[in-house]
Amino acid sequence: MGHPLPYAANCSLLFTEVALLERPAAAHAAGFAAIEFWWPWPDQPVPPEAEIDRFVAAVRDAGVQLIGLNFFAGDLAGADCGVLSIPARSAEFRENIAVTMSIGEALGVAAFNALYGNRVDDAAPQQQDDLATENLLLAAQAAAAIGGTVLLEPISGPKPYPLRTADDVAAVLDRVPASNTGFLCDLFHLANNGADIDAALAAYANRIAHVQIADHPGRGEPGTGTLDLQRYLSMIEANGYSGYVGLEYIPTTTTIDSLRWLRQQKVMPL
Repeated sequence: MGHPLPYAANCSLLFTEVALLERPAAAHAAGFAAIEFWWPWPDQPVPPEAEIDRFVAAVRDAGVQLIGLNFFAGDLAGADCGVLSIPARSAEFRENIAVTMSIGEALGVAAFNALYGNRVDDAAPQQQDDLATENLLLAAQAAAAIGGTVLLEPISGPKPYPLRTADDVAAVLDRVPASNTGFLCDLFHLANNGADIDAALAAYANRIAHVQIADHPGRGEPGTGTLDLQRYLSMIEANGYSGYVGLEYIPTTTTIDSLRWLRQQKVMPL
């Protein structure tokens, strides 16, 4: 069976066959005890209170634990890839911090993923990096008040996102004077960027605060690509990580059908 790490369903990519507020219950019905979400309102850093209440109720009523939540990061399906390092959008991130923490406190969320933001033409890279350090510290201070950790991850793809490697992430985290920050080790993005994953895990295993997976190439479920996910997860577990593994993949057919690999591992009841 490989590693014993528990899995969490990323309900921003899984169970999209149903409406967002129905996905926690769908995940529970599929056998998951834990879920994670991107920021549920991609166009609103501060959504109406009634919508927040409905989201919190949907998670609670489903009987699952929300273990990870993104800060507002703009439209990840569009041009955006975070806002915290973008001067023109920094206020959106800062306004979002308290809202994200209120959801986190209500649901006992432990980890909050901060998308760094793309490079922009109207600000120098150093200016963006200095702003990012300030905003990550603000986020970490707010998360510390509820026992949470702020995560940072490398991203792949064509967007001008500057954090591509584990080294890039570690360099940013080193600039943030807070102990409750950590490396989100997304094995798909590392592979898609051509990283030496063995070397990255050897160098930064002690900084991994969360793990996400999808196969590569393609970002589908495990078994649809060539990435030796079980070996990497076993390495991560052997180096002391005992948290969840977020399933952040795009199902090649339906979500339920895409979970066959978990049923074969006999870790899911379906």
